[in-house]
Amino acid sequence: IRASISNNQISVCSEDGVLLYPALHQGTHQFMGRDKFENEDLIKYGLPEDIWFHVDKLSSAHVYVRLNKDETIEDIEPETLEDCAQLCKANSILGNKKNNLDIVYTNTLGKFAKTATMDVGQIGFHNDKEVKRIRVESRCNEICNRLNKTKDERYPDLQAERGEYDAECKKQRQAAAREQKKAELAEAQEREKQKEMRSYSSIMQEDTMTSNKDLKQKYNSVQDYEDDFM
Repeated sequence: IRASISNNQISVCSEDGVLLYPALHQGTHQFMGRDKFENEDLIKYGLPEDIWFHVDKLSSAHVYVRLNKDETIEDIEPETLEDCAQLCKANSILGNKKNNLDIVYTNTLGKFAKTATMDVGQIGFHNDKEVKRIRVESRCNEICNRLNKTKDERYPDLQAERGEYDAECKKQRQAAAREQKKAELAEAQEREKQKEMRSYSSIMQEDTMTSNKDLKQKYNSVQDYEDDFM
């Protein structure tokens, strides 16, 4: 069975699939991987709207929130941050036993540094200053129990989902480019129209026109005018 990961979800990758946790806040869901190979796929095929969470300096699950396209990392509500942080702590062997833990989180797009020497599922950061942190003082069983009761295990084709996402983005870019070209053409046509109108106005200016009275004063006959014109 294949099921996609919707926007605004908290997810956790599992050994068999992806665990989704419907959140109570801002309509979000979280998703998380239980195994490092699934974590690797989420890193590889994640979307720009994915926000990644992890216990700082300790092994833990990779927790994600998939935002809507019009949202940024700054739009995540404190309650959603706390949910993700508690999931990271609860799914860390060492972190679950410790208090006052830091949870790091960042947008996945272009932020991760992956080298050949790193283990499967292991990542670093290109710029540590772009990584945000939230402090978890202690485990909150109320939050963990709520999330565990509502979790749903799915088996999405992450590569296919990323392919569909990229295809849709390309389609939208092409449509935007066509609209831009159409607008530029209309603007050019309007400029040309205004130019022609200015040119016509200059030709029709009164001081450059010759009246019948002027012709009579200049020429004694039609023959004289025709001889001058020739």
